[in-house]
Amino acid sequence: MNNWRILALDNILRDGRPYTAASLAKLISDNGRADYSVRTIQRDLDYMRDTLNAPIESDYRGYRYTEPNFFIKSVPLTEGEAFAVAVLNPLLEQYRNTPLEAQLRSVFYKITSCLPQKITVDASFLNPRLTFIPDRTENIDPKFFKTIFDALKTMRAIRFGYRPLQKTTYMERTVDPYHVVCQRGNWYVLGKCHDKGDVRIFSFSRMKEIKPLKEKFAIPKDFNPGDHFDAELGVWLSNATPITVELLIDKEIGTFALNRTWHSDQVVEEKSDGSVYVKFTTTQKQEVLRWVLGQGHTVKVLGPAELAREVREEAERVRAMYG
Repeated sequence: MNNWRILALDNILRDGRPYTAASLAKLISDNGRADYSVRTIQRDLDYMRDTLNAPIESDYRGYRYTEPNFFIKSVPLTEGEAFAVAVLNPLLEQYRNTPLEAQLRSVFYKITSCLPQKITVDASFLNPRLTFIPDRTENIDPKFFKTIFDALKTMRAIRFGYRPLQKTTYMERTVDPYHVVCQRGNWYVLGKCHDKGDVRIFSFSRMKEIKPLKEKFAIPKDFNPGDHFDAELGVWLSNATPITVELLIDKEIGTFALNRTWHSDQVVEEKSDGSVYVKFTTTQKQEVLRWVLGQGHTVKVLGPAELAREVREEAERVRAMYG
């Protein structure tokens, strides 16, 4: 029994018309989920009638609901699904203080309120045994979310003051927002910067005095968000051209390296001495640089040469700072 199929069948049968099992299978399959057999649909219909008390009648024309106002209010959850619902609420902590928090909690409430009376999702046993450590989020004015998401929907430009990482002052920027990215709890808008004339990324947390404009825009047909960030590593716009990263990870953290998914195209090889060779391609040189520096002596950059040079230069600056 598949919960999605049950709800899809319920949605179709609510119009009161008769449907054969074959036509129901085709209607659901056409939604792109999968190809379902007539036998599978018949089992689902039997379950709906016998377990969920759906008023299903069948004759030579097919299956239909005999009560026009009936609908399935809920579908029993498996043990694994009930556990997923139980842990959803604490997971929402990573969206605290954003407009999404209230909306996601509302969805969570609607899901749990639709459960049958005989099912109770009790997460109390998790409290002393399970801890979620969300990524630390930056301070973002909640009104920025509404302004930016409204601009995405209406395709209107926005204007705001912006403070780049390397600056101490704010500069006014006008941007056509094309896409929003959330990376480890921090939010960014990707769009065409009128002042620079190209597509750039702006952090919500470094904006001030944001306002929507009447000026409308159209997203170029050849725009692809993936050309401007690597969804597997980060949003830093450090390289327009991908680089091939090669790392040698010390045996001290070799087990960690072997069990980590670095990238979808990764090569990971354990050496005879316990060290681990890692290779992958990305546009995010800056993100890799920050990670390597954070690992200290346990990670050595083998390539590209420019990345190894930048690590060495940063290490020298740190050394000089401590005399």
